Amino acid sequence: MPDSENKPPYLVKRAAGIPPVECPCGSSIRIITRDDTPVAGFHITHIQDSQRHYHRRTTEIYHILEGHGFLEVAGDIIPLEPGLTLLINPGVPHRGYGDFKTIVVPVPAFDPADEFLVDEARSLA
Repeated sequence: MPDSENKPPYLVKRAAGIPPVECPCGSSIRIITRDDTPVAGFHITHIQDSQRHYHRRTTEIYHILEGHGFLEVAGDIIPLEPGLTLLINPGVPHRGYGDFKTIVVPVPAFDPADEFLVDEARSLA
């Protein structure tokens, strides 16, 4: 049912009109964002060598679209290829390296305040 502003009960966006933003993962076209809905996001992210990070409240689903590389998740190294899908729970440090594009679905929608870089020096101790 449409809301009081007579908006339709759905949203249509095109990736082509959305500029990429730099992020710890590389660059991301954030198609569905928290401004659209707090429920979930939908990003297309180009990862080459990302920074290890984690989210306290966000679950992320990665679906590899193209390219190859590796995702380091909780200390495990997962080889990536198109068609592979991974779910990363909150609190789990992760980073990607190689050269690949992935759909990232953050649940709930991505919140910059919920992204924490892992201190490399401390993590090696």
